[in-house]
Amino acid sequence: MGKQRNKKGRDGRIHHKYRLVIMNDATYDEVTSFKLSRMSVYVALSTLFVLLVAITVATVVFTPLRYYIPGYGDLKQRREFIKLKMRTDSLENAIIARDQYLNNIKQVINGDFTGKLDTTMIKVPKVDNSTY
Repeated sequence: MGKQRNKKGRDGRIHHKYRLVIMNDATYDEVTSFKLSRMSVYVALSTLFVLLVAITVATVVFTPLRYYIPGYGDLKQRREFIKLKMRTDSLENAIIARDQYLNNIKQVINGDFTGKLDTTMIKVPKVDNSTY
């Protein structure tokens, strides 16, 4: 039974009304007063938080601020980046092949070539050059 009273007491405190009074410090005149409960304060703060998050997200999404987020860019920039990356990779492969070719030529000219040559026969189909 002690637990039931505790729950009932908490529920009651959430809905209890409190008065917030704003007074003029010099004259002690009441400027405004608000009747609040813990639930209304919670709802107001939650609503304020949701609105601030929504405004922040909308500002980032719908303004040029989104380009300052790392990894975010428009589709045209991404396509150009992928194209440049592929081109760079192919250029790297071409440079590696060229360096290997030049290294082999250098070895042949100096007489240091000790590599094993591939002398296996390749089966090439016969070409029929006759005309009918």
